[in-house]
Amino acid sequence: MTVDTDVLIVGAGPTGLALGIDLARRGVDALVLERADELFPGSRGKGIQPRTMEVFDDLGVLDAVLAAGGAYPVQMIWQDGERVGEHRMFDPAEASEDSPYTEPLMVPQWRTQQILHARLTELGGRVAFGREVVSVAQDSVDEEGVTVRLASGETLRARYAVAADGGRSAVRRALGIGMTGETVDPSPMLVADVRISGLDRDNWHVFPPRGEGDGFLAICPLAGTEDFQVVAQFPEGTEVDLSLDGIRKVVATRSHLAPHDVTQVRWASDFRPRAALADRFRSGRVFLAGDAAHVHSPAGGQGLNTSVQDAYNLGWKLGAVLRGGAEAALLDSYEEERRAVAADMLGLSTRVHRGEVRRGEATRQLGLGYRESSLTAETRTAPGPVRAGDRAPDGTVNGVRLFDAFRGPHWTLLALGVQAPPLNTPVRVVQGLATAPYGPGLFLVRPDGYVGWAGETAAGLLEHLARFGVR
Repeated sequence: MTVDTDVLIVGAGPTGLALGIDLARRGVDALVLERADELFPGSRGKGIQPRTMEVFDDLGVLDAVLAAGGAYPVQMIWQDGERVGEHRMFDPAEASEDSPYTEPLMVPQWRTQQILHARLTELGGRVAFGREVVSVAQDSVDEEGVTVRLASGETLRARYAVAADGGRSAVRRALGIGMTGETVDPSPMLVADVRISGLDRDNWHVFPPRGEGDGFLAICPLAGTEDFQVVAQFPEGTEVDLSLDGIRKVVATRSHLAPHDVTQVRWASDFRPRAALADRFRSGRVFLAGDAAHVHSPAGGQGLNTSVQDAYNLGWKLGAVLRGGAEAALLDSYEEERRAVAADMLGLSTRVHRGEVRRGEATRQLGLGYRESSLTAETRTAPGPVRAGDRAPDGTVNGVRLFDAFRGPHWTLLALGVQAPPLNTPVRVVQGLATAPYGPGLFLVRPDGYVGWAGETAAGLLEHLARFGVR
């Protein structure tokens, strides 16, 4: 049977849009299907962690994201209408040459998605809105493709499909993939984007519970907008009222503000914090990414970031198989690498939610890597600080900024303090003196910015590249 596209991506959230961008720049034909008639309108995933900022740099959207966002404000604690203290949400960190982004950036999710959608369109990618997926079927004989059926009755064919359709993923359910997890907190939560008068925009305003059985209220100015995000916790069993009057009542009851100070509700939702991991991230030619694969407490600011990095991991591998001549077995490494990262993220988010861990080095995601991956080869007898499987740090070598050299869908070879071997392959080579934190050696950097192979000599380098169709 013929196919309509190489890859069908179900869901136009940050995950699906980031994957669409990565595939488009690799020349892979992909179509993003979105059930809604427009992009998601809320602020929900508003934190961009430093590692995701590096990903956005590579995808060509960082400048727009930086222009749209701002730093997280200091939390101002209120009691009985008085300011009684301040609290910094994140442990501070100094930027350095190898890690230029160290503090999270606040950007409302709706704005991040607008930026990603604009970039996808610029690269020739497509989003089909108002397309609800109701079933997914895979070829049983030749295993050449996937058939997706829409609520309209239309069917679409692709070589691969990716479920990026959120925590209630219709694709995951259609595949019969379960999720294993736990309730993080039985207390229901309200999150809403509102217009409010009577509060400054220099602080994140926090109103602790006034008595036993009450929940907290937090009102955060959303950078780059006139809106505030309201988050409120309720006793277990409460039915959350998402109406303007309901939100006005919560704000007036728990703060010094009057009901009429809430002038508009632009978006509102409720949820119960839960942590769950899909039993599998792949079924044949269909992959799960983002919230379709893992749901969590938002407390650590990890969800959108982990989801975008799912897409970043999967994108270069699909590109290598569909356009680069790599064996299809490469795609097995997606679940191997990303499910372990997601499992660790769920535990971290839960501990942050419960106040057991502060937001800091772990939540920045710069330390994530794939040292144990089957794709990783460390051949040096005495590895330095940066090992195969680690994130490739930034720096300057022979006048070349490394992040500039890494940017794009290619592999990069760093030859630091040793001679670069002749390569008749489409690999970018940066030659120079050994530099911290790498030290001397050869470092082969994957298209997603991780060191895939490291050696003292070039022995085994070409064989390693050949695994990915790079010849």
